[in-house]
Amino acid sequence: MTDTAMQGSRARAETPADEARRKIALYLAMVGGVVVLDQLTKMLVLRELRPYSPVQVLGDVFRLTFIYNTGAAFGLHLGDASRWVFMGLAAVAVVVLWMMFRGTPWRDRARLIAIASVTGGAIGNVVDRVRSSRGVIDFLDFGVGEYRWPVFNVADIAVTLGALLLAFSLWREEQKIEQELDVTDPAE
Repeated sequence: MTDTAMQGSRARAETPADEARRKIALYLAMVGGVVVLDQLTKMLVLRELRPYSPVQVLGDVFRLTFIYNTGAAFGLHLGDASRWVFMGLAAVAVVVLWMMFRGTPWRDRARLIAIASVTGGAIGNVVDRVRSSRGVIDFLDFGVGEYRWPVFNVADIAVTLGALLLAFSLWREEQKIEQELDVTDPAE
């Protein structure tokens, strides 16, 4: 292939429509991957573990403890309305995240991955809330003795890591903007 033909094929590959297709493919792969992995692990937990009966994996430090969490992260509860409130908040979050995703350029893959990860985690936990009034299935249990981190699941990992990556991406963008402002408008 000649240099001109290669440049032409690269130019065609970078059209807005191609970028949009790549973004959608990334979104569907990330969101779908998180939801599938989350739901598969929860199906295994339902099949293999008894609720509220810890199984030691690495002594007392890491256990599998199947619990139903009717609240949100870290055991946050809003009483009897928790299920519906958290489903509504998750739906709003998914819409906002989708709008953020659409507005993020293809070149900012870290932000695209972060948004899709948070979205997949939110959807994974909503599936549990829709399926059962008992709450979200959590099972990853870390700590020592009575000092334990709240039990969590794969969806929670995706939300947490995605949120951290999103915060880093936004911070990095802010730093870049500040540097550009410093260059164009130096301090006195």
